[in-house]
Amino acid sequence: MEDNLRSIYQERASQANTLGVLLIEKKQQPTHSSDAFDVILLIIVKEADHPIFVKHYSFNEKTAAMHIVTEEQLNEWLLLGSNRKVFEWLATSKILFDRNEYIAGLKKELREFPFYGRKMKMGLEFSKLIRRYVDGKALFEDRLYLDAYNHVVHSLHHLARLSVIENGLHPELTVWHQVKQIEPEIFKLYDELVNSEETLEERLQLLFLASEFMIHSKTHLGAAHILDVLEKKESWSIHDIMSEKELLPYSLELEIFLEYLIEKHLIEVLNVETKGQGIFHRYYRIKEKLS
Repeated sequence: MEDNLRSIYQERASQANTLGVLLIEKKQQPTHSSDAFDVILLIIVKEADHPIFVKHYSFNEKTAAMHIVTEEQLNEWLLLGSNRKVFEWLATSKILFDRNEYIAGLKKELREFPFYGRKMKMGLEFSKLIRRYVDGKALFEDRLYLDAYNHVVHSLHHLARLSVIENGLHPELTVWHQVKQIEPEIFKLYDELVNSEETLEERLQLLFLASEFMIHSKTHLGAAHILDVLEKKESWSIHDIMSEKELLPYSLELEIFLEYLIEKHLIEVLNVETKGQGIFHRYYRIKEKLS
């Protein structure tokens, strides 16, 4: 199969902009990672007009997809976990071309999963968990049970991913299979929510109680990254926090995450006088340093 595609990838490999070329063949067992194609060519480039460029091919009654991805886009996927199949592509692929051992180094880093990378990913998962939990609870209190259920399922999924990352692994497409082995208590929550014979209201009520305890137990772990960043300055305005490069991935979850950390007494609010009488600028600072 590699020989059939040689003319395609060799042209790309000869370009100075190309960092690596990977071949991913469809497994014998059904999988989502190959997107139903017999083979995937993943080509990583330093830069391009478009961060993602895809072409489809047919040959000898087989199908192939070529994905040309910029280094920046790949790093974003790896950081945010927004394209989980790329982890399997990198783990199971055959290296066809590797400039200055770029791919070899990338694979090594994924295997070792450096602690700082884990710390940031745990923070991102925890912030999404808080968003889903808070929104779900508000919907539950408004008796919008189906909408609340949707948020709770997502919150449990983020909790499961957080647990997998905490244990030094990358969350895969089969995250519930992973978490069942690593932290069965979380899997049990999910199983009870989905399969219990109690009414939806009763299931959600029990889930919110159990989830609150589990979220509380993960707070210091999930907050470690953002508090590390905020420790760099005495105090921050919300504009400063939202503009900080390391915190940009938190995006829409940032403000609700800050309020949660204030509630948990990890961050405190400083009121600074404005020209308006009785109106204050709100600044934030670390209240308690994490070990």
